[in-house]
Amino acid sequence: MPYYRSVGEVPRKRHTQFRQPDGSLYAEELMGQEGFSSDSSLLYHRHAPTAIVAAEEFTPPAYTRVPNLPLKPRHLRTHKLDGAGADPILGRRYLLANDDVRIAYVLADRPSPLYRNATGDECLYVEAGTLRVESTFGVLDAVAGDYVIIPTSTVHRLVPTGDSPTRLLAVEANGHIGPPKRYLSVRGQFLEHAPYCERDVRGPDAPLLVDDTDVEVLVRHRRGWTRHVYAHHPFDVVGWDGHMYPWAFSIHDFEPITGRIHQPPPVHQTFQGPNFVICSFVPRKVDYHPDAIPVPYNHHNVDSDEMLFYTGGNYEARRGSGIEQGSISLHPSGFTHGPQPGAAERSIGVDFFDELAVMVDTFRPLDLCDAATECEDDGYAWTWARRP
Repeated sequence: MPYYRSVGEVPRKRHTQFRQPDGSLYAEELMGQEGFSSDSSLLYHRHAPTAIVAAEEFTPPAYTRVPNLPLKPRHLRTHKLDGAGADPILGRRYLLANDDVRIAYVLADRPSPLYRNATGDECLYVEAGTLRVESTFGVLDAVAGDYVIIPTSTVHRLVPTGDSPTRLLAVEANGHIGPPKRYLSVRGQFLEHAPYCERDVRGPDAPLLVDDTDVEVLVRHRRGWTRHVYAHHPFDVVGWDGHMYPWAFSIHDFEPITGRIHQPPPVHQTFQGPNFVICSFVPRKVDYHPDAIPVPYNHHNVDSDEMLFYTGGNYEARRGSGIEQGSISLHPSGFTHGPQPGAAERSIGVDFFDELAVMVDTFRPLDLCDAATECEDDGYAWTWARRP
């Protein structure tokens, strides 16, 4: 994240003696990306963050991936996956995946175990409810409409809060997720044309000190999963500083970019990841050319699959296709897609769209996972032909 923060107690100079009240040294930990050549943070622990007392292989809930065959557009109704409560990590139902990214949905009503994803960053979108993110960096509270970015290898726990379960869309990258590079200066500051800036970003603002022993942490890594038992709780950090930490940004703070005629999806881009982008479609004034057609034109993105998660309002281009709150549409490369029949004509003269949606465009094909088959609307592909 291109925003320096310092939280809690840190010494004046890095990599120097920093002593606890009893005279012993705090244990310094550098978390950094790309082998000491990119963003990093320095954390100061009461105990050695390397002290594990046990390690064993862990078997997570299984899911399968199959190609999108036959090739066709898909409509997934995520709310059909509602069932018994789950935790926000092990309870995720995987919908779509490729070798760059996994997309899952969960209705969570209980805290997760302590977890470290050592394969990549995660972007969580809170569809409904509230969420408390506890980590070695402190606490970050999230509400409906918030994106939460959790950097690779951050030990954290997700705790649903409030009176009702929390609905989450989870985007798990095999790499790093951050603001698009075109929004940033060479020194990492948001530029004037960016649709959000540092004032819109929230991070932990105080340490979260937990004093406990023999603490289990589930680790997802490049070879599988492992359960580590740490001699002391990882949340023993008294202070940290740097550019790498969990952070939140509300979709409601995304400032839409509009024009006289229809603007293409790159104006909605919010984050970039390895071979994918995440975009935000928010309520906005639309095209003001006298002959404008505000809904999208038919388009065939020859290099990407398009996944759209509908999370509020009324998406004009999909009206009449069964799209509802929590729906996901998948329009794959190799298929020309566009507005539903009649949508273009209906949109003429409309000057405001009241819609809220999260889009993930991938540059490798997305496979279908078990949960996608479970909640698919089988009639969606034929709605352009007005077939039942």
